[in-house]
Amino acid sequence: MLKEFKEFISRGNVIDLAVGVIIGGAFNKIVSALTKYILNPFIGLFLGHINLSSLTIGMFKIGDFLNAVIEFLIISFIVFLIVKAINKLHHPQNEAPAQPSPEQMSEQYLEEIRDLLKQNQNSSQK
Repeated sequence: MLKEFKEFISRGNVIDLAVGVIIGGAFNKIVSALTKYILNPFIGLFLGHINLSSLTIGMFKIGDFLNAVIEFLIISFIVFLIVKAINKLHHPQNEAPAQPSPEQMSEQYLEEIRDLLKQNQNSSQK
């Protein structure tokens, strides 16, 4: 069992996943600070200096929920941009069109010759 665990943990995907989780946790702290200390006060300027985190309805902390939604939207947008950039690197838009294989070219040439012969036969019969 120890050998299997060692093989599992030494796979590249597991290590990549661990690095992603660590970076994601750090990024989450950055986005939380951005939301709490920059975006919420900015939004509060337009809503009459209301602090979103103190917004409650009864015993429900609506402001904290709104903060979580804002953080989610920021993180998901950043992830979208990262995935879009990676996809662009892996699949360039300006790829050269695929060259036909020699077999396809010979078939195309044969078809063109056949069509020309038909045209010549039709013009000679008239």
